[in-house]
Order: sequence, then C-alpha cells, then structure tokens
Amino acid sequence: MNNAIYLNYLEFARHEMLAALGMDYAGMRSAGFGLVVARIDIRYRRPAVEGDALTILSRATKRLRVGGIIAQRILKEEQLIAEADVTWVSIDAKGRAAPMPEKFDVAGLWP
Repeated sequence: MNNAIYLNYLEFARHEMLAALGMDYAGMRSAGFGLVVARIDIRYRRPAVEGDALTILSRATKRLRVGGIIAQRILKEEQLIAEADVTWVSIDAKGRAAPMPEKFDVAGLWP
C-alpha cells in the first residue's frame, strides 16, 4: 500500500472523531469558519497491504492558540503500522488563522 493512502485514512478518522464529539461542521462553515490541517508529522512503522483490517485511534493531545494537535495511530490488530501528530488550525472566512468561536467548541477537542 502506498504511504500516501495513510493520509486519507487519517483524515477520514479525524472527521469521524469530530462528528462523534458533536462538532457542527456545517454550522461552522456557514458562520465563515473552518478547520484546516497545518502540519502532519507521520512515522511509518510497518507495512500494510490492501485488504488489511486497520484500526485508527485518534485523540486530542495539545491545545494551541488557534488550533490543536491530534495524535493518531494506525493499527493492524495489535501492531503499530503508523503514527501521526496532526496540527490543525481554525480559520476565518478569509482563510486566516483565527480563534474558533466558542459556540463550536466541543468537549473532547482539547486534552
């Protein structure tokens, strides 16, 4: 499996995490705000092949002034396949870093 595929898996898992926390993405976009990835530090530990059943664990690990860091781990059974620290930033309608409006702040988004 090409290593770039893992980035798609991690993105999907982050969206699932935010949805499970109750993040109102549509409301945030309507209000002119959004969340974007500013950096991904990924470490590949073992290969996976197409068809492998993978589990992705995601948790918030750090709060930043206008964003945070989500740590993610990709597992195949008990084996660590890859791990990443994803730095995200809240942006305004002009695409500039801006504090997320309080009404969109959800429990679990911060450590």
